[in-house]
Amino acid sequence: MRFAIEHEVPGRVRVKLDGRIPARDVDPLITVILANDDVTDVRVYPRIGSVAVTYGAGPGARDRVMGYLATVDQAALDDARSDYNFQLASREHDLLLKIADHVANHYLQRWFLPRPIRRIFMLRHYLKFLREANESLVAGRLDVPVLDATAIGSAFAQGDLSAASGTMFLLDLEEIIEDYTRAASQNELIYSLLSVPDTALRVEGGQEQSVSAADLAEGDLAVFRTGMPVSVDGVVERGCAMVNQAALTGEPLAVERTVGDDVFAGTAIESGEVYVRVRRPAGKTKLRSIVSLVEQSSDLKGETQERRDRLADSIVPWNLLLAAIVGIATRSLVKTAAALMVDYSCALKLTGSISVLSAMSESARRGFTVKGSKYFERVAQADTIVFDKTGTLTDATPRVSKVLGFDGWRPDRVLRLAACLEEHFPHPVARAVVDEAASRSLKHRERHAEVEYIVAHGIASSLDGKRVVIGSSHFVTEDEGVAISDEQRARIYRELGGAGILYLAVDGVLVGALGIDDPLKPEAASAIAELKRLGFKRIVMLTGDSSKAAERAATAAGITEYHWGIMPEQKHEYVRRLRDEGHRVLMVGDGVNDSPALACADVGVAMAQGTAIAREVADITLSTGNLFALVELRRLSQGLMGRFNSTFRRIMVFNSLLLALGIGGVITPQTSSLLHNASTTMLGMASAKAYLPPA
Repeated sequence: MRFAIEHEVPGRVRVKLDGRIPARDVDPLITVILANDDVTDVRVYPRIGSVAVTYGAGPGARDRVMGYLATVDQAALDDARSDYNFQLASREHDLLLKIADHVANHYLQRWFLPRPIRRIFMLRHYLKFLREANESLVAGRLDVPVLDATAIGSAFAQGDLSAASGTMFLLDLEEIIEDYTRAASQNELIYSLLSVPDTALRVEGGQEQSVSAADLAEGDLAVFRTGMPVSVDGVVERGCAMVNQAALTGEPLAVERTVGDDVFAGTAIESGEVYVRVRRPAGKTKLRSIVSLVEQSSDLKGETQERRDRLADSIVPWNLLLAAIVGIATRSLVKTAAALMVDYSCALKLTGSISVLSAMSESARRGFTVKGSKYFERVAQADTIVFDKTGTLTDATPRVSKVLGFDGWRPDRVLRLAACLEEHFPHPVARAVVDEAASRSLKHRERHAEVEYIVAHGIASSLDGKRVVIGSSHFVTEDEGVAISDEQRARIYRELGGAGILYLAVDGVLVGALGIDDPLKPEAASAIAELKRLGFKRIVMLTGDSSKAAERAATAAGITEYHWGIMPEQKHEYVRRLRDEGHRVLMVGDGVNDSPALACADVGVAMAQGTAIAREVADITLSTGNLFALVELRRLSQGLMGRFNSTFRRIMVFNSLLLALGIGGVITPQTSSLLHNASTTMLGMASAKAYLPPA
């Protein structure tokens, strides 16, 4: 890329390119430049061919960035475009240019065109409003387009070109601002979701390797198991699984996929295992499910927003009736026009829509993805929050504290077999076992048969013809019938204490126990305290761990109500019971075992590191594991509801005042129209403001 430095300060450089930057190259250029590790921000100004790059303060960062910019060429932009072939939302300078063009066109016609020619242009412009009104009438609706067309037509009937022109000008300006705000909010959501990393297991030479999903190429073989997302489009070469395709098809029930069947990115494995030959890699398929989510999210309106929209629609016929009554009573076309120039519905719908889109945009920047506006309302209204423990309240990277061997098994042998079984599943505890084996340089060649994951219980397989199981005490002792002697129990309790425990048994005999130290997240206690301050009356922790581990975690987090030894169906039942009692429940979890409870709650929140099934079922997904994101989510949701209420009061009071003044003849229809449309635009812009202070 050929460029010259226009301006430079430490940490930021602005460069001038050879000419204008085509619109189709703007987003690929941003993507390519941001790929450099030293770059923190990029601003592109396409009309003047300028790019501002902000970079880190590390030694040599400036030279690396300048060298990198010199390597950017059209091929790199084309490659970026092929990965993400979409046009992002209009940027702020585009909005300003559109507004400037709109204002200039309006006033140039007003100042320089002869009145007869200007009237022709205005009538031609008015046809757009007439078409929209006619569509509403044909559909049997008396709504805002009908009111707008009637008000403008009334101004024409009086011969008041200024009022008609001004009304159309302000209505078009509102549309420009609303379209920009909606597109910008969707842009924020898309960027946020694209930045969430996915991982996959690539199979090479019979060995599995965890890689970034973006690294999978066409022709690669990947394996997907229970709880994992399918990050590519491909065909099943072997295995069988139940696949949740709700994100693509909207169907809630999983479908069976076996040899020869197609699977698609954006779906998730509910149970089973499939080996998939990649047809289209993640970079070219991830966007499809993201755009689908963004398109669906704005349709999921909250009760408050729906009530406002219904109220907005229902007011329009009364507006028209009021104008008719005023006309009959006063026989004044001016006062009748004044009644038509003011409506409540436009402002109610505009501010509601922009408030929600602004909230969704800000939530994406703050690190949580909300699948529909109704979930903000549910978060704001929730009085009870239920936490899963492992991976939610506790650190996402638990560690193995100690390994015990029984029946002649040495600890290293126990750990080697446990890692061999656990490496197939994307759960924090499984990763802890695998990581501990790696830290001790324990190689674990796969000799066991196909593994079976029993949700919230453990893993079963076979080794040399013997059944091997690893999991919770309930699974190993009650479901599998493995006996644990009093001496073994005493040793486990003495040496592993309050740690979470995984039991390993071979052919019905206990051969080992692994203590899992699951440290509480450092911010957990302060986040819980803040959630209480924000109005949660009841905070509960549910876990499948032992009573001692549960007590230790709950005490450290400041939670007084907790339940241990809980199975997935019991979590679901507990949440359902809370709702039956009249509580509004927010459930936070991360695993396959949390999915039923997440789906049952008024609003389910999945942690970023959670399984694909949990993220699919949940209504909100945190893109970080920090619990303070829940605090910000609550504040933002309460801020949205507060904004709904405050703008509603302002709209009703101000527009009622304008109607009274117009009908009373205190102000002219032109003034009434100007004040009404100006206030609507100002309230719309105010609704786009941030809810929370800068992070």
